[in-house]
Amino acid sequence: MVSPEDFQKMALEFPETEELPHFEKTSFRVNKKIFATLDLTHLQASLKLSIAEQDIFSLGQAGVIYPVPNKWGKQGWTIVVLRKIDKTLLRAVLTSAYCQVAPARLSKGITRP
Repeated sequence: MVSPEDFQKMALEFPETEELPHFEKTSFRVNKKIFATLDLTHLQASLKLSIAEQDIFSLGQAGVIYPVPNKWGKQGWTIVVLRKIDKTLLRAVLTSAYCQVAPARLSKGITRP
């Protein structure tokens, strides 16, 4: 299990990340682009992945990591259930999401899973 505070701390470790409100959620952005949102009501996060990464991370993770069930999911937005995911896997998914939207100058030195 990952707490919302753990998620927030992990998301803010990436270079030039800022935390801002996004409707009823909290967003984590780099270069003004959202790479993750945190939904405290449902204890889950939504992360922006490529379709290929979404498929890979979702494989074998039913109920833990899965596409958002609408048009956003077809664009790579992926739900992560915080009470079911371990920190190592979350760090990998967050890294992929950050690198998906961060400028090359920021993501260049980050090792992707």
